[in-house]
Amino acid sequence: MSDLHDVRARLDERLPRLLQEYGVPGAAWAVSRGDEVVDGAAGLLSTATRVEATADSVFQIGSITKLWTSTLVMQLVDEGKVDLDQPIRTYLPEFRIADESAAERITVRQLLNHTAGFEGDVFTDTGTGDDCVEKYVATLHGVPQLFPPGEQFSYNNAGFCVLGRLVEVLRGRPYDACLREHLITPLGLTHTATGPYEAIMFRAAVGHVEQEPGAGQVPAPVWALARSNAPAGSTLAMRPRDLVAFARMHLEDGRAGDGTQVLAPGSAARMHAREVELPELGLMGTSWGLGFERFDTPTGTIIGHDGTTIGQSAFLRVVPEADLAVALLTNGGNTVSLYRDVVGYVLAELTDVGLPPLPVPPLRPRRIDAGRYVGTYSAEVYDLTVSQDDDGRIWLEQVPKGVFVEMGGQVERSELVHYRDDMLIPVKADRGMHMPHAFVGDDGSGHALYLHLGRAVRRASA
Repeated sequence: MSDLHDVRARLDERLPRLLQEYGVPGAAWAVSRGDEVVDGAAGLLSTATRVEATADSVFQIGSITKLWTSTLVMQLVDEGKVDLDQPIRTYLPEFRIADESAAERITVRQLLNHTAGFEGDVFTDTGTGDDCVEKYVATLHGVPQLFPPGEQFSYNNAGFCVLGRLVEVLRGRPYDACLREHLITPLGLTHTATGPYEAIMFRAAVGHVEQEPGAGQVPAPVWALARSNAPAGSTLAMRPRDLVAFARMHLEDGRAGDGTQVLAPGSAARMHAREVELPELGLMGTSWGLGFERFDTPTGTIIGHDGTTIGQSAFLRVVPEADLAVALLTNGGNTVSLYRDVVGYVLAELTDVGLPPLPVPPLRPRRIDAGRYVGTYSAEVYDLTVSQDDDGRIWLEQVPKGVFVEMGGQVERSELVHYRDDMLIPVKADRGMHMPHAFVGDDGSGHALYLHLGRAVRRASA
């Protein structure tokens, strides 16, 4: 196997070319193995300012923040202040959603492993004050329950805001302050920002978006999502070296680099362990732990998380058996293909565990009757309508709503073909990936009850 310095030299050489190939304005990366860390960067932080990316530049990590929120919760478990299997109302009696019986039963564990079952893509902006998370949780009283708590996995941003509020109440401090006091400072991180007022003190990346197909990447109109969604991943930014230092603590059984015990012995392993299985969804993991995404491959297990904000994408992969962590932070373009090349190369050079292959449509897809799948599936941020034309071709129309419209979302129409039992797959790749569409359950009339894309999107009509 190569050593870290070989990897750094190769990435320094390859990254500029890969950025150009995949239309990514800028990227930074870091790799940690044992007590060694290497990092690097290439490209631009903004195509408007032309400021160059460096290894110390901060990028938003998006939903990788959920690992930080999960760690804050597990610290409370370590201290005996939280029981994972108690209802969240034990600690937040004010928690309300539309289904009162579900609100009474949802546990802390179910929030951590995304099996709470209520609509999760809720991005209500409740301001920038220190009470914004509290106000956000209060807006969930009308959010629908999609399935009974614990029944299945459905990725839930709102649930992690509830967990962030749990941390605030039991610590008596705003979420951002808890991050700094209980993770950022104990880990000795120097280039980590909880919001834009801190990020501006560093070389900060700006997200880039394509406002119209084929129009090219331009700087995003805003830097971050609402602060009220911070525990789910709307604002936290850092350099890759700081992100792998967080991962290193998890690899070292909860110990920071200076020996500080950030998590009790054994708690990190509990977070990494399999809790719930997922449908086969390609880029997403095959199972989930307490916050951690898991990729169970024939050659070994990879854990980590991805994150996406407005025009920024982040990837963290950890191979516990190889004592390795790698982070890639980007600001637009075909980031999935860049991730496959950069992170795939690092794992191939430094471990015996490879990235699982991405799903692709069959060369000669079988023609099927899609009657079980046709209809409209509705979520807070989009409506998804599946139809089948007279020639037997299957189509998906995605109509953005709410915050997705504000982020520049457009109506998209794509063709789907048969992939495997109760799964369809797009013919054309989106940002380097064909995402399988799983159809789950039955609405009582022979139609699928959910279209599962990592989120269980419930049928609205046939």
